[in-house]
Amino acid sequence: MPEFRRNYIEGGTYFFTHVTYNRAPILCLPEIRRSLRNAFKKIRRNLPFRMEAIVVLPDHLHCLWTLPANDFDYSVRWRLIKTAVTKECKSVLESRLPSSECSFWQSRYWERTIRNEEDFRIHFDYIHYNPVKHGLVNAPTDWKFSTFRKQVESGFYDDSWGSGDEMLFPGGIGGE
Repeated sequence: MPEFRRNYIEGGTYFFTHVTYNRAPILCLPEIRRSLRNAFKKIRRNLPFRMEAIVVLPDHLHCLWTLPANDFDYSVRWRLIKTAVTKECKSVLESRLPSSECSFWQSRYWERTIRNEEDFRIHFDYIHYNPVKHGLVNAPTDWKFSTFRKQVESGFYDDSWGSGDEMLFPGGIGGE
């Protein structure tokens, strides 16, 4: 089995993909979304990071984080977030999956260190276009479980962004 090595850079910006166990389509359930939101808020109080962008899809999520200048430890944050969601949503999980499959997350996750502004923009766009890529909606503005609308309100995106021709991204993005 290959040895996985994570890249840790103080103040770094990172792209993450986390997938549910056996790709169970549970992340968009109201109680799971609420638990994710609560876990992010709680962990950010003690271990701050800036959430640059996020999209939550039925079986996975993508997000971009920037850590504080003197901090590199995203792994602890993710462990605490995933543990909090798993504990809070155990009953939801047990009611939706066979008892032999009562695990919430895949054991590993995809992480990529963002190298520069262009890399940031590609991953930022990838996150917001992801529901269209997966055929869940025809336009990013139609998916309510992402930061896309917030970015439209801030003037970063036009409301119709991503609703025309299919967008293509460089290979290797996403870790799906």
